[in-house]
Amino acid sequence: MNAAGFDRVRGLKALRRAGAGEESSASELLRDPKAIRAQRERMSQVLGATAKKNQYGEHLSLHCWTGEVARCTPEIAALRLLAPEGADAAADPEKWLFLDTETTGLAGGSGTYAFLVGVAWWDGGGLEIEQFFMRECSEERSLLLALAERIAERSVLVTFNGKSFDWPLLETRYRMSRRIPVPSLRAHLDFLHSARNLWRLRLGSVKLSQLERHVLGWDRGADRVSETIPQAYLDFVRGGSPERLVPVFNHNQMDLRGLAALSGRVLSLLSDAENVGQDGLELFGVSQICERRGESGRARKLYEKSIASSLPVETDRSARRSLARIAKREGDFDAACEHWKSALGNSRHGYEAYRQLAIYHEHTASDPERALQVVQQALNELRRAYEMGDLLPRPYRELKDRFEHRKLRLERKRRKSMPELRWGTAGNCEGDDDTSQIELRRL
Repeated sequence: MNAAGFDRVRGLKALRRAGAGEESSASELLRDPKAIRAQRERMSQVLGATAKKNQYGEHLSLHCWTGEVARCTPEIAALRLLAPEGADAAADPEKWLFLDTETTGLAGGSGTYAFLVGVAWWDGGGLEIEQFFMRECSEERSLLLALAERIAERSVLVTFNGKSFDWPLLETRYRMSRRIPVPSLRAHLDFLHSARNLWRLRLGSVKLSQLERHVLGWDRGADRVSETIPQAYLDFVRGGSPERLVPVFNHNQMDLRGLAALSGRVLSLLSDAENVGQDGLELFGVSQICERRGESGRARKLYEKSIASSLPVETDRSARRSLARIAKREGDFDAACEHWKSALGNSRHGYEAYRQLAIYHEHTASDPERALQVVQQALNELRRAYEMGDLLPRPYRELKDRFEHRKLRLERKRRKSMPELRWGTAGNCEGDDDTSQIELRRL
């Protein structure tokens, strides 16, 4: 473990000892009770926060409001695409609670604390933001109770990767408190996976800050790097300056603002991608979501529109493959074959198109001879791509083995389907001489 790692472990130990009420050494917390009180007062002044008290003690609370984000009014059809199991419960945006946490570690686990929890909701034509902060571990229960009260008021949770990280972490902290039950949610809307479908092909990264810049047209300016936030808090626990946490609070506020705006953008696309979509890649992303949710008719139209918008080559092949899959499922084999033929080539989707065409000719069209021709075309394409250096050895061998296996099976099937010779009672082959010679040559 490097020096930074040891420093982080020392900070966590200090945090836990502070929560347990144990005496901390000067080298870890570097402060006495008077210094702690002074630092708490300074923290409140620096942030403009107030100390809130409940049956479990105190925590800091900070309120702010922004009118930059317009209130989202979702259509039920869009919500069903996003979260079919919770669409009806999430129909009223007045019950939405946006949530984002800042933690002592990015890996999660029972030793990770959510030291700052930001929540937001629609209010007064904008977004009301409240942040709960624990100055030391002993304030965690007070923070968790305050958060539970907010969730009871607005029980539709809205997050960005919250289903995988923020909410499971908070559930763990509630259980470990042994006092406060885990709040009950009516629904949980998470926008990470829809963002990946819509923008990863274009942007590569779907970090919230990148989506704000390239999708929403916002520039955060100076922002705290997420990976440095746990260390900033641990430094504060050891007696560091409260001013260093101001960028952490600002970062959390910007995440909540970005999440609220992004939710509106995603839901507007899911509602009316045909008119709201800005490019073929967005249309392609909505098509994938529609297909996954079983809305094949709309998916088919959007795939066709995305292809007409000049997609990148590989995405175009993927869209055609999806169109062929939908057409096959609906029994429209003429359309499926056209899409498979247009996707042929040296790519993952191209070789899948060869395979699907071979399956169609063998099993549906009952034409194993044509299926064999398609397989041979695939083998020729594989050989050409490998010799040109466009295909690595391992995928070449794997694909070659699959197509050669199919080729051998089709050849056996063709031989079995050839007419057998019919012999007369005198031991001579029935039929005229020319026909008998043809049948012998086939055998």
